[in-house]
Amino acid sequence: MLNDTIRFARLGIASTLLLACGSLALIPSALHAQDAKPAEATKEQSGPQRGTIIREAVNPYRFQPKEDAITVDASTANIRKLFEDLGPDATEWYQHVQTLSNPWFEGRAPGSPGHERAIEYVEWWMKQNGLAPAFGGPSAGTDPSYRQPFDLTGRERQVRSAKVAVAGKALERDNGFAVMSVSGSGAVSGSLAFAGYAISAGENGYTSFDGDDDIRGRVAIFLRYEPLDAEGKSRWAGNRFSQWSNLAGKLTELQKRGASAIILVNPPGAKEGKTGLENLRSSRWGSDLTIPFVQITTEEADALVKKADPKGRDLVALRTECDAGDLKDFAMKPDVHVTVETDVGESKVPTANVGGTIAGKGSLKDEWIVIGGHFDHVGYGLFGADPTNRGKLHPGADDNASGTAGMLVISRQLKKIYDEAPSDANLRSILFLAFSAEESGLDGSRHWVKNPTIAADRINVMLNMDMIGRLRSDTLSVGGVDSAENFGEMIDPLFAKSGMEIHADPSGRGPSDHSSFYNGGVPVLFFFTGTHDVYHKPGDKGWTVNPGGAMKIVTLVREIAMAAVSSSDRLRFKSSEGAATPDRGYARVRLGVMPAMGDTDVEGVLVESVSADTSAAEAGIVKGDILVTWNGKELTGPGDMMAKLREHKAGDEVVIKLTREGKEIEVTVKLKASQGPPRQ
Repeated sequence: MLNDTIRFARLGIASTLLLACGSLALIPSALHAQDAKPAEATKEQSGPQRGTIIREAVNPYRFQPKEDAITVDASTANIRKLFEDLGPDATEWYQHVQTLSNPWFEGRAPGSPGHERAIEYVEWWMKQNGLAPAFGGPSAGTDPSYRQPFDLTGRERQVRSAKVAVAGKALERDNGFAVMSVSGSGAVSGSLAFAGYAISAGENGYTSFDGDDDIRGRVAIFLRYEPLDAEGKSRWAGNRFSQWSNLAGKLTELQKRGASAIILVNPPGAKEGKTGLENLRSSRWGSDLTIPFVQITTEEADALVKKADPKGRDLVALRTECDAGDLKDFAMKPDVHVTVETDVGESKVPTANVGGTIAGKGSLKDEWIVIGGHFDHVGYGLFGADPTNRGKLHPGADDNASGTAGMLVISRQLKKIYDEAPSDANLRSILFLAFSAEESGLDGSRHWVKNPTIAADRINVMLNMDMIGRLRSDTLSVGGVDSAENFGEMIDPLFAKSGMEIHADPSGRGPSDHSSFYNGGVPVLFFFTGTHDVYHKPGDKGWTVNPGGAMKIVTLVREIAMAAVSSSDRLRFKSSEGAATPDRGYARVRLGVMPAMGDTDVEGVLVESVSADTSAAEAGIVKGDILVTWNGKELTGPGDMMAKLREHKAGDEVVIKLTREGKEIEVTVKLKASQGPPRQ
C-alpha cells in the first residue's frame, strides 16, 4: 500500500484452514456461520478480544497492532517442521512473497525489468491455477490475454523532434534555442510579430497591445519579465519582479490573440533576470499550449529583430521603448520568415494489469465478484518513499507481495471449489486482478474502472488485499463495511468466526485500489494488517512476514468470497461520503487533497477530492481546482507538492494560487500537522 525480525514461533502455530475444496457441502457454514461466536463476545482476561468486531474509522497509516512478544532459540528452530505444521497453503503463500520480494524483481517499480518479471510471474501462476484470460477475446476483436496494457505518464515531458530556423539558417537546439515544457506540437513557417513584454494590463494602465490584429497568424516574439529601468531593474517591484511578469498569463494572452507560434527572449541587460536557456524541467508555466513555444538566446534574438524590424532597431532599442511604454505590438517585415517545428508529448511508461477469471454457474453466472491486490512497489525509492532511502532497493514484501500472494492462493482454492461444484450450483463468476501502479496513485485500478471488462452494475463486491502479511495480536482492519446496505448480515458472522479482532471501518475510500471501485459505485472490502517500522522502506523483506497470520486472512477473504458468489441477494451499494480520507503521513504537515494522478492534461495539481477538517478544506480548496503555485513558485505536479510539504512544519502559512473554472484565485492555507504513521 501507498519489526525487522520474524517471530518464528508464530510459524509453529498450526493453521486452521477451512478449505472446503472437496465439496460445496461446507459452503453453508461459510455463508451463515451458524457455529460462530456472537459478534460482541466477552473479552478474554488475558490477551486481546477474539472473534470480535470493533466498528470505528481506521486510518491505515496509524493502524499498527501490538507486536506479539514471542522469542525462540534460533539454534534449535526447525523451519521444515514449522512449515509442515502450517500446511501447503501457507507454504505456497510464503513462497510467493519471498519470490516477488527477491532483489531480482528490483522492487517492482513500473518501467523496470523487475516489474516486467513480476507481470510474467503473476500471469504464469494464473495460468497454472487454471484461470482463463480476463482480457481480449472474440468480443474485443483480439487474442485472449491475461494482460491489460496501459501507459503511465512519465515524470518528464519529451521532445521527440524540434527545429527553429531564421531566414533559412537553422539554430542549434539547446544552444541557440530550447523547447519549453508547455509547448504544443506543430510546424509553423511565417513572418514575425513583436509583442513587447506581452502584458495585457500592467501598472498605471501599461499594456503591450494596441488592439490591432498584428499578432494573428504570425510567430509572436516577446520579452520576458516587465519594464526595466536604466539599471535593468524592474520599474514596478522593489525586489526582482512583480506579478505582471507571470509567464503563464502572457502565454495565454498571445495564444488568445492568434499567434501561430511563440518565441521567448530574455531581455538584454536585466539585472535580476535569467540569462540562459530554460529546459523542460524549469519551464512548466501554466497549462499546455496548442501551438509551438520555444526560447531563443538573446544573441540570436538580437540578430533576428535587426533583420525583421522595419526600422532596423536592435533588441536593446526595442526593449528601451517597451520600458517607457512607447511601443505596442506590431507586425515585422513580411519577407523575414521564421520556421518553428516542435513535436512534444509526455514520456510514457508501459505497464499492465494482470487478470484471470473463473466462470460462474447457473442463474448467477453473469454476475461477478472481483478479488484483487496490487503487485507493484516503489523500486529503488525514487518516489513514494523516504527521500533518505533513495537509490536503495525496496523489496515490498508486505506491500504488496503479501496481497498478491493471497490473491494467487485464493484463486487456486476457489478454482478447485468451482471445478467440484455440482452442475446445478448457482455461483457468480470471479475476476482476479493484480493491479499495477498502485503506488503512483492507484493508476492500475483507475485504468480498469475507466476501461472495464465488466459493467459496475454486474459486480457484487470488490475484495482488496493490500498489506496482509504482518498480522499482529490477531488484529485486522477491514475497510468498507458500510459500502453496502446489507453487508452486515453477510460479513459479521464471518468476522466473529475468524477468531480475530476486526476493526471494521465504514469508509469505502482509502489509499488502495478498492477506492477506485468504490468511486465507481461498487461495494468494497479492504483487508489490511497495519503499517510497521519498515513500511515503504528497504527493510520490508520477505522473511519479516507472518504466514500463519496470512492464512487466517486468506481463509476469511475466501469465505466472504464464497458468501458473495453464492448468495441469491445482491449487495446494494451505499455511499459513505463525508468520511475523512486517511493521511499517508509522508510529511510533518498535511494539505488534505487527493491529487489526480496519471495523464490529467493540466499543469499543476488537479484536485480530485478534499478531505474534511483539513487545511485545504478550511482554506476553501474544492474538487476540480488546479493548484498552480506555492508561495509564488510553480507547482509542477503531485510530487513537487509533496516536496514542498516536507519543507514545512505545523502552523506555517502558505499562499496557493489556483485556477477554478478559468479564474485565478489565491488562498492562504494554514498547515496542520500530519496524522500519518510515526516517522521512524
